[in-house]
Amino acid sequence: MTADDSFSRLDDDDYPAYTMGRAAEMLGTTQGFLRAIGEARLITPLRSPGGHRRYSRYQLRIAARARELVDGGTPIDAACRIVILEDQLEEAQRINAEHHRTT
Repeated sequence: MTADDSFSRLDDDDYPAYTMGRAAEMLGTTQGFLRAIGEARLITPLRSPGGHRRYSRYQLRIAARARELVDGGTPIDAACRIVILEDQLEEAQRINAEHHRTT
């Protein structure tokens, strides 16, 4: 991959551009929080060739939503489940709207 290829991927929401430390800093949380939501299977960071966790912008948005819930007093496991259900609902609504457009 050339440098030009790498720079063009920065606009990709799924490109794992952020280290765990940077992701935690951006979210205003701890690395432990990111590990916990990973253990709860809310997000699965990709790994660098050296084994370090890398997060995408999409994953950071999901983590930010979970953090909002946790900051509001929701236990982390429940927050992760809520975010998963919200994501599934959004996808189902998108599919339903698409189905109605084609019929």
